[in-house]
Amino acid sequence: MASYSEDQCSWRGSGLSQAVKNVEQVWLRCAEGSVEWLYPAGALRFTLSPRLPWSALGPGESSRSPVSACIKPDQHWGGAQLYLERDGVLELLVGDETSSLARVTCFSAMPGERPALFLQSTPHQDISRRIAAFRYELRGDWTVQPSVNTDPIGSEGACRPCNNTEILMAVCTSDFGDVDHRYVYIVIKVSATRVYRQKFALFPESGRLTRSGEIRTPLQCGVRPGGGSFLFTGRVHFGEAWLGCAPRYKDFLKVYEQAKQSLMIPCTLVND
Repeated sequence: MASYSEDQCSWRGSGLSQAVKNVEQVWLRCAEGSVEWLYPAGALRFTLSPRLPWSALGPGESSRSPVSACIKPDQHWGGAQLYLERDGVLELLVGDETSSLARVTCFSAMPGERPALFLQSTPHQDISRRIAAFRYELRGDWTVQPSVNTDPIGSEGACRPCNNTEILMAVCTSDFGDVDHRYVYIVIKVSATRVYRQKFALFPESGRLTRSGEIRTPLQCGVRPGGGSFLFTGRVHFGEAWLGCAPRYKDFLKVYEQAKQSLMIPCTLVND
């Protein structure tokens, strides 16, 4: 038996109810969701077809901009191989070996394309403990190559300083934004005095006047401890906060006030 989530974002099924030689067709209608295939047998073909236009999946994207899709397999993945199917050609995303799970893999698609994921079971004498499960995300604001690539969050561009325009847009369009007065690790421990926005409950209340949470940034960015208050913005990637622009708060306020006075501000902060 197989079942969709109500909004067809996620799918869960069992290979025990599927003919081995059949390829079951599944449509995923959302920009993010999950797949869980118990006791893999036969094959599945997932077509990524979100209800929103491709260009609506990310801020500031034109209708001709590519959209990136990222796949994150479960840590206990087994019993199947996952391929990207494009123009009749299969490209391996996740193998049946544990070593294939080292990182998130991503690929891009142009507007109008309907990329498909082909999930093929692999022969095993005992399938009772095999589960092929993964999460997927489609976004319009990451830059990846047309073929399979590593996680774009960890790309070199993530370490580039933001200019004033990018800082203002980050505050308006990021999945989160908060003011913090200390950071220590590559996994940044945040003690926020103010949260302007958050897509999910990334920074829950930890005290009467503070919220706490974690923000990740690539190792090569070389984050170091420093004094002062910072405005952190970024994206949520598979339930985790990843750092985007992070200006000192006093510098952000200066840029914000200048843009406000010149009527060039893209949005007004809630707490303004």
